[in-house]
Amino acid sequence: MNPQAANRKPAVCLLSGGLDSTVTLAFARREGYQCHALSFDYGQRHRVEIDAAARVARSLGAEKQHLVVPINLRLFGGSALTDDIAVPKDGVAPGIPVTYVPARNTVFLSFALAWAEVLESSDIFIGVNAIDYSGYPDCRPEFIAAFEHMANLATKAGVEGRTHMKIHTPLIQLSKCEIIKLGAELGVDFGLTHSCYDPDAKGRPCGLCDSCRLRLKGFAEAGLPDPLEYTSENR
Repeated sequence: MNPQAANRKPAVCLLSGGLDSTVTLAFARREGYQCHALSFDYGQRHRVEIDAAARVARSLGAEKQHLVVPINLRLFGGSALTDDIAVPKDGVAPGIPVTYVPARNTVFLSFALAWAEVLESSDIFIGVNAIDYSGYPDCRPEFIAAFEHMANLATKAGVEGRTHMKIHTPLIQLSKCEIIKLGAELGVDFGLTHSCYDPDAKGRPCGLCDSCRLRLKGFAEAGLPDPLEYTSENR
């Protein structure tokens, strides 16, 4: 552990290995938090994001261990990320796409809440975004506010009045361009991250799924090169 960590407030930072969660972790560290990274092996079809999360945690020096929690949302299916459903590659469409994983952020935040209580932490960071995103209902400010309210009713520390749980969403009102610029300011190595919903066998992003399109658009608008190697020419 960083010798200065004892002087910083502990926080649980949800880390998928993607662009947004990586920038969020870097932001939390800049704000002076002792960051404990939490990722999930949730039965996703493409496991390269777990490797990306490990790279990011090492790069940004997350305190203590980087926890990877195994849960199997693939048992339920219902998403192109956890079931044998094709990932759309014909552009970012309105509405909630088939890449939405039912209740995923609710599940992830519940685990984060449990770890935060054990750490005696009142702070959870999550990289949700309600501007340049795929329309997921669990990325909206209304959802975050509702979960935060529930969290303070559901924990021993909250009921006893020893803490007030705060769900931090520093990116929620930023465009992808603004997120990338913030990440660059924070010194994020974007080459360590992974955003694609349908990478090839080598883990290279497709460049055509919703997530890739939003990422590429953000880098183009930020005037910065995306360091990842894509399998398509959609750059």
